[in-house]
Parts: sequence; structure tokens; C-alpha cells
Amino acid sequence: MKNICKIIKKTQLCKEVFDFEVEFSHRPLPGQFIHVLCGDGVFLRRPISICDYNEGILRFSFAVRGEGTKRLANHNEGDMLDILGPLGRGFDTGKSGEGTAVVVGGGIGIFPLYFLSKRIKTEAILGFRTKDAVIMEDDFKSVCSAVHIATDDGSYGFHGLVTDVLQGRLEKADVTSVYACGPMPMMKEIKRITEDMGIFCQLSLEQRMGCGIGACSVCVCKSKGEYKKVCQNGPVFNAREVDFDE
Repeated sequence: MKNICKIIKKTQLCKEVFDFEVEFSHRPLPGQFIHVLCGDGVFLRRPISICDYNEGILRFSFAVRGEGTKRLANHNEGDMLDILGPLGRGFDTGKSGEGTAVVVGGGIGIFPLYFLSKRIKTEAILGFRTKDAVIMEDDFKSVCSAVHIATDDGSYGFHGLVTDVLQGRLEKADVTSVYACGPMPMMKEIKRITEDMGIFCQLSLEQRMGCGIGACSVCVCKSKGEYKKVCQNGPVFNAREVDFDE
């Protein structure tokens, strides 16, 4: 679904990370994404996770990583954006009512987990490179029963990886589901940990995309020995279905 959306709020969360709120009439599900036309001279749209949705207002956040997102960040309140969405398959929250759910996010991978945490009862484990990169801590604290922050350099919170925090949290035995989004090495380790402990886990994959609607094969990932399109079959997959290359 194509939408011409007005930007009603723009915030810079930290260096090179921006947060937009736009008028949006189609209600999404947690884990779905939008495909945004970034500006003049940028042909391909950019896939961006949906951070939140409330009463016709959609929130999305992104980091400036190239020419497309740089041009997107140059937009201001009152500007119009060409957005396709909501797209893809979101999180399966059926297991969340059976016990404690934990969301695990690394860097900009935290964004789709906030929308999810507003819908189900969760604890959050969020990882960043350094204290200066920590974002949305208060947002998660407002909706989660507990929030654990980890930084690579130990400048804030736990000194180490989110997977170390997750391992310790799962040993308490009350967690029945894990939902994660972040860098590939993090996701691969979360898959290993949850499989070893027999815990339901879903991963939201971050992947380069072309069309965003399944017409091309730019965003394929390996799943149970075959290739699936992240935009159409995902971006959320059961961790047991994802084959990470060695």
C-alpha cells in the first residue's frame, strides 16, 4: 500500500540517528516494516522497521548509513514522504502469554522491539557500543518490567555483550520466549543459546532490499536449506528456520 505521509515530528536521538513520526492510516503489526522513498536522486527505497504506531501516527527511526538515509534525514517537519507499507510478516506473540518474554536488541535493532514491547509483557536487553550511543532507554522502561543495558566498552550498564546478559537471564528458568533484532553475529549467538535451552525464539532480520514486496530476490536468506525472501517471508523468522553461514 502506497502512502503519501506528512512528517509531524522529527527528533535526533543521537549522532546520525533520527526519529520521525508521520501521519499513517494503515495499522501495522509489531515486526512489520515500511519501504521509504528517501529523496531526489535516490532510486531505491530503504526498508525501515516500524518503531511504534498509535492513533494514525507511525513512528520510525533510522541511522544515517549512506546517501539514501542521509537524504531522508534532511527532511523536516511538514515535508511529505512516499511510503510503502506496512509490509512483511511480524512477530508471533502466541508464546508470550505462557511466561516471561525477553526482547534483545543490538544498536538500531532495538527499534521494532519497542512496538512489540507495548503489545506484550516483556523484559528488555539492549546493547550499544558506548554510553553516548544509548537511545530509547526511557521508552523501554515505560513499557517493560525490566531493562538491562550493555555496552561494548563498559561505559554504561553491563560491560559486555547482550548475549552474555541473555545467557544469565535465561538461567533463571522463567523465560519462555525471546524476540531479537540486531547485528548478524548477535543473532547467530542468540539462535544457538535459545536452541540449546529449548526456548522459543524469533529473529527480525536486517537485510538489503530492492522492491520490498517479493518481486525481486535481493533480500534472500537461507532457511532450512532453501532461500526465502526476507521482505515477503519475513522479516521475522523462527530462529530454528534460519541458517546462518559459517
